[in-house]
Amino acid sequence: MKHIKNTLLLSALGLLLGCNSKPEVAKETSNTIPRKPNVLFILVDDLGYADVSVMGSRYYETPNIDKIAKAGTVFTNGYAACTVCSPSRASLMTGQLPARHGITQFEGNNLSGEAWKTRKRYTKLLPPEFKHHLDSSSVTIAEAFKEQGYTTFFAGKWHLGSKEEKSLPTDHGFDVNIGGNEAGGPSGGYFSPYKNANLPNLPEEKGLNLSMKLASETSKFITKNKDSHFFAYLSFYAVHGPLQTTKEKWSKYRNKAEKIGIHETGFEMERVLPARKYQDNPVYAGLVEQVDEAIGTVIKTLKELNLDKNTIVVFTSDNGGVTSGDAFSTNQLNLRGGKGYQWEGGIRIPYFIDVPWVKQSGVNINVPVSGVDLFPTLLDLSGLPLKPEAHKDGVSLKPLLLGENIDERPLYWHYPHYGNQGGEPSSIIKKGKWKLIYYWEDNHAELYNLDADLGERTDVAESNPEIATQMKTQLLDWLESMGTHYATKDALWDKASRKIWLGNQKTKRLPSLEKQRKQMLSPDWKPNKDWWGSEVETK
Repeated sequence: MKHIKNTLLLSALGLLLGCNSKPEVAKETSNTIPRKPNVLFILVDDLGYADVSVMGSRYYETPNIDKIAKAGTVFTNGYAACTVCSPSRASLMTGQLPARHGITQFEGNNLSGEAWKTRKRYTKLLPPEFKHHLDSSSVTIAEAFKEQGYTTFFAGKWHLGSKEEKSLPTDHGFDVNIGGNEAGGPSGGYFSPYKNANLPNLPEEKGLNLSMKLASETSKFITKNKDSHFFAYLSFYAVHGPLQTTKEKWSKYRNKAEKIGIHETGFEMERVLPARKYQDNPVYAGLVEQVDEAIGTVIKTLKELNLDKNTIVVFTSDNGGVTSGDAFSTNQLNLRGGKGYQWEGGIRIPYFIDVPWVKQSGVNINVPVSGVDLFPTLLDLSGLPLKPEAHKDGVSLKPLLLGENIDERPLYWHYPHYGNQGGEPSSIIKKGKWKLIYYWEDNHAELYNLDADLGERTDVAESNPEIATQMKTQLLDWLESMGTHYATKDALWDKASRKIWLGNQKTKRLPSLEKQRKQMLSPDWKPNKDWWGSEVETK
């Protein structure tokens, strides 16, 4: 049978994007920055590296996102600052890594120490305390732009604090907040009426999908501020669970999966949880397409207002796609794991920057970059002063966009928690082709040569002891310099209960997921009477 996951896709990506060791910059480039250009920052929640067609997917259809990539620069080694959302989002806002800003776990999973044991995961370690909202002392990217006379706008998922904590977008430099609160997902689902105090419901919008609503509000803001300078941050709740789409889109992608070839089984066991083996979820595919359509309307607004030549567009995600846990939504093709995992599937993301006056159409760059780099990069591209004391861990990527170089540097990650998706408490260092993962449960390290083994299947630590030792030392020294927190051993660890819990994932959870998958791919499947509210009954 045919199937979507195959070993050629990500290697073919190099040919698709023209990937080279040095950036291929088109002949026309310019250092001339328009006076205070606008910025449109697009963030999609939980969108994986391979969840857009320009990055190798043959199942999902994302023509509008693809246009951003093809018009601008694709960073083929773009990374999120963390494997889960809140820490990564805080890093986008501050230009600081989680080990520094202290938000090392997503908001809403606030259990640590002995309290963690109430979750009954029976883990060997107890996760450490962490900050639960963005600190008021942190200078955000929105504050930096507002300081320079920009009108700032936020729409969508915030997940960095609540009204009670005085940590909403409007507490951190945004003039306008549409829909941002402490929630990690859409409380009322993806179709109006929305259960969101910061997102009013309009009678005429009943049944409208949430992504299009957020895009519409963004377009309204852009139109209102077309004659000034704006920084607009469009942060979709999609494609986070719960997965919902329309009957039409489900049908389109169910039929597409059938045409490609539906496999008898769709999941396999990772170390802890089952993981989706293929891109064949028709509801998730429909949700992805809804985001793409919403993005298309905002880009259309820029063009209609003649702002497209004066607006920097950034497109990225906060972590890898969900292969395990949450909604078990997708698969990252050749990359191992997904959201929450320490492997490439959990941290490698789509990372596109379109700077209209830099004629870099279709260019790709394979220098490793991080979400923390976007804060200084956008200031630099806008001709605004950098704030090195704020964005301490980020560097400007403007030289790369102009065909120049930046200094080589290691990238770091620190996630001392157990993820809902099967990730283990670990820290990571990446230097060139080498990636070392240090596991806190037993203090062992895995070493991977990503040039030869992108799927991270062969640990080469034993055959490269000097490299492994040097990288481990550098990682631990860096963590010590951050003054970060670590998981601690549970002196009363119930090993037998942990074994039972792990066994249940294979004997109970995996068969349940297979059953759900078969139902969703059956021709007569119907989730509920009105497809989550997208089909509104009229009298």
